[in-house]
Amino acid sequence: MHKWVVVALLVVLGLLQYTLWLGNGGWRDLQIVEQRVTAQEEANLPMRERNARLAAEVTDLKTGLDAIEERARSDMGMVRSDEQFFWVPGVAITTELIGINAGLVVQPRLDREQSPP
Repeated sequence: MHKWVVVALLVVLGLLQYTLWLGNGGWRDLQIVEQRVTAQEEANLPMRERNARLAAEVTDLKTGLDAIEERARSDMGMVRSDEQFFWVPGVAITTELIGINAGLVVQPRLDREQSPP
């Protein structure tokens, strides 16, 4: 009689161990979830760095005029009234921005024969 009880308890223990290690929500599933979390953390790292840079830029734009001036110069090609603008051929700058904001460069007109198809 005691022999059957021991065998039954060992079978129950084996089933519980199977559920713990290989069953739904067991150790194997935990390892898979931990791998997915690690992969997602690695994917989120560049986004966190980008968000930190953007937050610092927003703070600079809200508090200081230097950041606003730098942004206006780089993005819109603006020049202060007490400055002189020199255009150097071969330097990459959008002529549309120069023409709109600085008023110093006039884009040449293409004749109808020279216009691209």
